[in-house]
Amino acid sequence: MEIKKTPFYEAHQGLEAKMVEFAGYLMPLWYESVKEEAIAVRKAAGLFDISHMGKILIRGRNSLKLIQKLITNDASRLKPGKICYALLCNEKGTVIDDILVYGLGKERYLLVSNAANAEKVLNWLKKWAKKEIGLFSPPEIILKDCPFLALQGPKSEEILRKVGLSETFLNLRYYQCKAGRIFGETAIISRTGYTGEDGFEILIWEPKTPQVVWKKLLKAGRDLGLKPAGLAARDVLRLEAGLPLYGQELSEEITALEAGLEKFVFFGKEFIGKEALLEQKNRGLEKKLIGFEILSGRIARPKYLILKEGREIGQVASGNISHNLNKSIGTGFVKTDFSAPGTLIEIDIRGQKHPAKVSKLPFVKPR
Repeated sequence: MEIKKTPFYEAHQGLEAKMVEFAGYLMPLWYESVKEEAIAVRKAAGLFDISHMGKILIRGRNSLKLIQKLITNDASRLKPGKICYALLCNEKGTVIDDILVYGLGKERYLLVSNAANAEKVLNWLKKWAKKEIGLFSPPEIILKDCPFLALQGPKSEEILRKVGLSETFLNLRYYQCKAGRIFGETAIISRTGYTGEDGFEILIWEPKTPQVVWKKLLKAGRDLGLKPAGLAARDVLRLEAGLPLYGQELSEEITALEAGLEKFVFFGKEFIGKEALLEQKNRGLEKKLIGFEILSGRIARPKYLILKEGREIGQVASGNISHNLNKSIGTGFVKTDFSAPGTLIEIDIRGQKHPAKVSKLPFVKPR
């Protein structure tokens, strides 16, 4: 399969970014350093290329009916300009993907999926459109290929105000979006992000010269501390904020409830996986997602064993060094009896047991 390049690839090269293949794209892993970029986002702002994310437009008759059948949240509340976080589950209640759903207008929605899951989600939507709605009146389902940027950090709004973005966009509340123009480009601008900071995501809907948006934002934000940021900083930041990563905190082996995401499951409607999740909720969870701190400062990797007095009680999902907290943090799934914050545990790192303690998620309080 040919590796794709985003419209900002040359800009990344010009900044001497460390490039890696990720989800079929060449993406920047870091520019200056993971530490500098992660700290910049918490203190000022960072600009991320997220063009690799899946963007799926659903429009036409029965769009809402299809989405309501497939997602755990309640899309009927999505008035134009509103966004919700939701999960796509299979019949077992385990997770196909976690997504954002944008309400763009009557029977018109945008789903943003994880990059590696875009085709899987597209096929899942089409399968159920055919099964639930039939051949005569299914909605149109289109996988879009649009440039996508995330401006994240406490100075994000100040940067957008500096470049003259309309107050209409600057006044967006969290999980709201609006279509408009930025530097001559037609875009959907939302107050969303994956870092735990205030920020905006800019989906360039009808790209002409999207590179201009990247360059002008970086130039405008330079004096305010804005830095370009790569995948590595994004991963550290989302872990600090307790946000799940598909393939680690979420998968088709993990239910929405085990991942601690029950608040995004609306049991007041029918959806795929509801019966399994209700049964699990009533029975009680055997395992839960926890946060933890490794007291020795070593880094935990996915699949490392979590122990209690030498006995296996679970596995690590994610682990990294938090440059903002100056500690080694991680997440994992453990037996429910050992999930209380403050519980002393050990992480098996290459045969050596390292002391750790269960921490309350998130590690960094979201803005």
